[in-house]
Amino acid sequence: MMKKSTRLIWQLYPSYLIIVVVSLLIASLYLSSFFEQFYLDKTEKDLLIHGRLLENQVIRFLNPLDFININHLCREAGEASETRITIILPDGTVIGDSEENPEAMDNHKNRPEILAALDGRMGSSIRESETLRMRMMYVALPLCIEKRVIAVLRISLPVTSINNTIRTLQARVMLVGLLIAVLASIISLFVSRRISRPIEELKHGAVRFARGDLGHRLHEPSISELASLSEAMNQMAFQLEDRIKAVQNQRNEYGAVLSSMTEGVIGLDLDENILNINQAAREIFGTESSDLNGRSIQEIVRHPDFITFIRNSVSTGNTTEGDFVLHQRGDRVISVMSAPLRNAVNERIGTLLVLNDVTQVRNLENMRRDFVANVSHEIRTPLTSIKGFVETLALGEDDSPEDTRRFLGIISKHVDRLDAILEDLLSLAGIEARGEQDGINLETRNLEEVIQTARQVVQGKADAKKMAIALEVEGRIMVKIDAPLIEQALVNLIDNAVKYSPEETPIRILAGVGPTELFISIVDQGPGIPEKHFLRIFERFYRVDKARSRKLGGTGLGLAIVKHIAASHGGRVSIESTVGQGSRFTIHLPRDLVISD
Repeated sequence: MMKKSTRLIWQLYPSYLIIVVVSLLIASLYLSSFFEQFYLDKTEKDLLIHGRLLENQVIRFLNPLDFININHLCREAGEASETRITIILPDGTVIGDSEENPEAMDNHKNRPEILAALDGRMGSSIRESETLRMRMMYVALPLCIEKRVIAVLRISLPVTSINNTIRTLQARVMLVGLLIAVLASIISLFVSRRISRPIEELKHGAVRFARGDLGHRLHEPSISELASLSEAMNQMAFQLEDRIKAVQNQRNEYGAVLSSMTEGVIGLDLDENILNINQAAREIFGTESSDLNGRSIQEIVRHPDFITFIRNSVSTGNTTEGDFVLHQRGDRVISVMSAPLRNAVNERIGTLLVLNDVTQVRNLENMRRDFVANVSHEIRTPLTSIKGFVETLALGEDDSPEDTRRFLGIISKHVDRLDAILEDLLSLAGIEARGEQDGINLETRNLEEVIQTARQVVQGKADAKKMAIALEVEGRIMVKIDAPLIEQALVNLIDNAVKYSPEETPIRILAGVGPTELFISIVDQGPGIPEKHFLRIFERFYRVDKARSRKLGGTGLGLAIVKHIAASHGGRVSIESTVGQGSRFTIHLPRDLVISD
C-alpha cells in the first residue's frame, strides 16, 4: 500500500515550530528556576545584611543580659523591616521575638540554622514555622564576644511573599515566551513557504514537462541549490525536445517511406501481433482500419496457407518467400517474402513481411506463355498442311492436273494465312514501338472521312452478305489523330462485325464527343460474347470460339491491334455484349484530341 505523501511545507513548518516551542519551554523553565534561585539568594543576602545591622545593638543588651530591652528591640526592628527577629541563647532558649512571647516558645537549639550559627557560621534554611504555621526563610548569625558565641540572632521572612514574586516573574517569562513562540511560528511559516514555493514551482514545471510541454522553461529560484536544479531541468527539457523532434522526424521519414512504397510492409512481433503496417499492405488485404498495431495478423488475413507461411517464418526466423492467391476483390496473386526483424542490438524481435501484388506480372507471364504457344500453334498448323501437301505432290507422280492444282491452291491458302499472321504481328510490333517512342503521326482530319475510308475497305464483304453499314456521326468533328492507324483499328472492328454477324443484319457505326472523351462505336447483331471473355478478348491470339475463328480466316490479332492503336493515342477500347443479341466495341480517345465539333 502506497504511503500517503505530505506537502513539504507541512513537513518543514511543524519541525521548525516544535524546535522553537521546545527551545522556548526549556528556556522558560531554566529562567524560572534561575529567577527563583536568584530571588531566594537575594532575599537571604538582604536578611543577612539586616542582621549585621542589628548585631551590635543586640550585643549591647546581652552583657549583662537584659530580657526586656532585647524583646523590645526585636519588636521595633521587626516592625520596621517587616521581618521576624528572634534572639536565642546557646542552650536554645528564646529570649526575644518580634512575633511571639519568648516564654511560650519551644527550645530552638536543634534548628538547623541555629546549629550552624552556634558553630560560628551563618546558617540558613527554609521550612515551616512551628509557631506561625507557615513556610519561612531563616537566616541565623552568631553573636560573639571575644570569639565566643553568647547568643544567636535569627531573622526570618515568610516564603509566601517570595513565591508570589517568583510566580509573577515566571508568568512574565511565560508570556514573553508565548509572544516569542507566536512570532517564531510566523517566521517559521514564512521560511517554510519560502523554501517550499520554489520546489512547488519546480514540481509544476516537471508536470508540464511530463505532459509534453517541453517548450516551457522554469524560473531560477534565489536559492542556489534549487537554481542549479532548475537549470538542470531546463537543460533536460531542451535536450528531450531536440531528441523527440529528431525521433519524430525519423518516424515521419520512416512513415513517409512506408506510405510511398508500392510494396506492402508488415512488421510482426514474436506473438504474430502487428508492430507496423503500411497503406499498401492495408489495400492488399482490403482493410480501411488505421489502428491495427498490436492486433493479431490473423484478424486481417484469412488465407490458411498464408497463416501457415507466417507461423513458419515467425517460428524459424528464416528468410522465405512464396505466392498466394487472395480471392478478395477478385483473384489476385500476392508474392510474400519474410525476413527476421532485429533491434538495435541485433536481437530478433519478430518478422518482417514484404508483399507484392504480382497479379499483372503473373498474367503477363501467362500471356507470354500463351502467346508463344498460340504463335507456335498458329504457324505450325499451316506449315504442317503445306509440308504434307508438298510431300504429297513430290511423291504423287500419277496425280492428275486437277489434284495438283487443288493441292497447290491449299498450299497457297496456308501461305496466305502465314503471311497474314506475320503481317499482323509486324503491324502490332510496329504500333507498340511507335506508341512507346511517342512516334505516331498526328494530323488534323475530319473524323467522318476517316470512318468512311474504313467502311469502304470492308464494304465489299458486307455487300456479299447483304449487310448495311450505317454511319451516325454527331456533326462535323475535327480531330488530331494518326489517321492510318485509326482506319486500321476501325477496319478490324468493322470486319469482325461483318465476319461474325448473320447475313442481312445491320451494322451501325456511331461517333460523337462526350464531356471527357471522343468515342467511336461499332454495333452489330451477331451471336454476342459471354462476359467471362471480356478481360482477355483483347489479348493476342485469344479466341472466343477457336474453331469458328480459324474457319472464318481470323488471325487472332485484330482486337489486340485495336487495343494498342487506342493506347498509342492515350485512349482505350471497351466491349459491351449480350449473348444472342450482339456486341458493341467502342474506341475511347481523349477529349483534347478534338479540334472542333
